[in-house]
Amino acid sequence: MGKLFSIGEVLIDFIPLQKGVALKDVIAFERAPGGAPANVAAAVAIYGQEAVMISKLGNDAFGDFLVEKLVQAGVKTDKIYRTNDANTALAFVSLKENGERDFSFYRNPSADLLLSEEEIEETWFQAGDILHFCSVDLVESPMKQAHKKAIAAVSDADGLVSFDPNVRLPLWKDPNDCRKAILEFLPFADIVKVSDEELEFITGIKNESEALQSLFIGNVKAVVYTKGAAGADLILNEQKFESSGYSVEPIDTTGAGDAFIGGFLYKLLELNANPDNIENVLRDHHTSILQFANASGALTTTGKGAISALPTNEEVMELIRDRK
Repeated sequence: MGKLFSIGEVLIDFIPLQKGVALKDVIAFERAPGGAPANVAAAVAIYGQEAVMISKLGNDAFGDFLVEKLVQAGVKTDKIYRTNDANTALAFVSLKENGERDFSFYRNPSADLLLSEEEIEETWFQAGDILHFCSVDLVESPMKQAHKKAIAAVSDADGLVSFDPNVRLPLWKDPNDCRKAILEFLPFADIVKVSDEELEFITGIKNESEALQSLFIGNVKAVVYTKGAAGADLILNEQKFESSGYSVEPIDTTGAGDAFIGGFLYKLLELNANPDNIENVLRDHHTSILQFANASGALTTTGKGAISALPTNEEVMELIRDRK
């Protein structure tokens, strides 16, 4: 059975103790482990599949904290390097009354951006593995080149590549640079997860159906289109499978999309998906895969933070059973 490799940022989310307050007016925060790729790795590990994090952290207390939290979640951290050349990344978050967020990032550069392609080893990856990445660490940096080497290595090993653009424009000097980076890496992915808030920005196309079809370039075999509480659609070229979300009382939406794709990739590992059978696996099991992913994302919004709020496999299954 394959394992998940997640590459990219691991950081501290500082979550406000007050809700509905602008970031400039927040007077107290609590720290929580985060970073979209790390959140996905944690979800996969907590649900019961092997997950490995590839990144770099500062030799600082925040880096120590993050490694500790990933280990507690069951994530393998032996491929997280440490450095004295930069600090661990920080993100300050403010929460609106509905749980939506506003971000301010501290990383100029942060340690994760210093991971180099020389530190990626092709022998890490085996057939049936999945490599997951996002766009935050695709800025011009050594980490961008590390992504390219890891993607090529897992593809050569007959593994799958999963890409969640996870757009965070405050981290880019120019929105066009973000879009260009996403479009540069898009063709290398087998699975692309995109939200309803990101679709037009990435594609430049207003019509939803046309925009989704435009994502099928290069290696792309499946697009997962998330719509928040409304659920998600799975598109396999000309086929579309719809699913509805789960009604919960949200506290903090941080990490909900990561929990969704983490649940999705967990199910693919459980079903032994690979580049040859991925479309058949998704076609045959779309209902159970999307149910698990939607429930995973929904439950994560009922707690604060991302990794800190991830549910257990049993809690996800209980929510699914309760609907039935």
